[in-house]
Amino acid sequence: MSAKPRIGLLGLTLAFYEERFSEIRKEREAWVRRAVLPRLRKALDVRFEGAAFTAEAIEQQVQAFEAQGCEALLVMLLTYSTSLSSLGALQRTRLPILLWNTQELYAITPEFSSTDLTANHGVHGTFDLANVLLRSGVRFGYHTSHLKDPGAVETLTALLKGAASVSRLRRMRIGTVGHPFPGMGDFSLDATHLRATFGPQIEPITLAEYQAMLKGIRSAEARGLVEEYRRCYAVDRGVSEKLLMATARAELVLRRLVATRHLDAISYQFLAFGKDPSTETLPFVGACRLMAEGVGFGGEGDALAAAFSACLNWIQAPAGFSEIFTVDFGGNRLLLAHMGEANPALAHLGHPIRLRRRGPIVPVRAGQLALVFPYAPGAYTLAALTPGPKGEWRLVFSCMEIPDAEPLGHAETPQSLIQPQGDVRTWLTAYAQAGGPHHLAVCRGDARPALRLWAHLVGVAAFEIA
Repeated sequence: MSAKPRIGLLGLTLAFYEERFSEIRKEREAWVRRAVLPRLRKALDVRFEGAAFTAEAIEQQVQAFEAQGCEALLVMLLTYSTSLSSLGALQRTRLPILLWNTQELYAITPEFSSTDLTANHGVHGTFDLANVLLRSGVRFGYHTSHLKDPGAVETLTALLKGAASVSRLRRMRIGTVGHPFPGMGDFSLDATHLRATFGPQIEPITLAEYQAMLKGIRSAEARGLVEEYRRCYAVDRGVSEKLLMATARAELVLRRLVATRHLDAISYQFLAFGKDPSTETLPFVGACRLMAEGVGFGGEGDALAAAFSACLNWIQAPAGFSEIFTVDFGGNRLLLAHMGEANPALAHLGHPIRLRRRGPIVPVRAGQLALVFPYAPGAYTLAALTPGPKGEWRLVFSCMEIPDAEPLGHAETPQSLIQPQGDVRTWLTAYAQAGGPHHLAVCRGDARPALRLWAHLVGVAAFEIA
């Protein structure tokens, strides 16, 4: 999928003005092309066909955006526009809708004129449209800002990425290698229910298929990847060439599975690998590196965590997978870690990423390597999509802080200490009572506004843990 979400900008004006103010539509279109599009196109692929003022023209534009593969619809009232002109098209589209209340005028001064008023009075049109959409059961987001507001473009971009991720989720493909971890019930799911509600398709991959693909990896290809490891990471002394080659082959298999199955996310179960005596090593390093390239991941066969980590990466990259492993009561912090999988794009740039041998967690022939690093300091968002008590979906999320600290000296896996805004005891209780699962997606920065919009657009309950 394109790194830049594709957005259709639907600019609305009033048919009545075509008769009385013949130039106003052209002026408003010129403002969009001059001031709005250059700002938005830094991070988004925005398509704009010009203003529309009749139901037929609006319908044609929305259909054209759909045909162009747009992933969300940004609706702007360039002047007032009657709600019933656009209701039909907005009811019929499957594109997520964000209604942006904005205008060219920034301040009303003593020089404010009737011309200024005519060119900057879309706000009451947004109320008209929002009211009608709400009454018609059409889900939409609503956001007010001016281009001169601090952070306005960044905030709008984040919201549009959140909206676009809804479309991407509907056509997601998740590969699962082996069976889910026996007895882990919190990520147990009905694949039919998942596809019917959100759209992702789960692609089961047998361990036999993985091992067969492993045999087809050329030594030269693996050696090239080993050289990349040596260039990119601090390889610990004593790591053998045999183990590096086994690690490279495992990564190359994951990459081929992603490419040949057209996967957006992948998960595997390490116990399944351990039961096969031919297993050389677990693909921890490959999973990490794929996360850095935007592929979702979930441990232990957790397809749902894999799906949502990919979704969070579309919303606010870089994002990856982790879980809360233990509690630092003394420091009011939580330890983020897993068996060996995390996104190295989140790594602290002040410390080298180590490629080190770790103790194997299941029997493997060659041994086990992991990338070891702490996360960069700053704000982070933890989020998880999970089924609720009656099968309805819920999104549990929270914003936390990772302080700048030295790496934990004996770490064998990616690990970081993260601090909630309040007392860690209160946070853990609230998270558990909201039904938060033990696997999490994590991204850098505060993604809460986009996640609130995402939850609203897909119709899930949002549980924000302070």
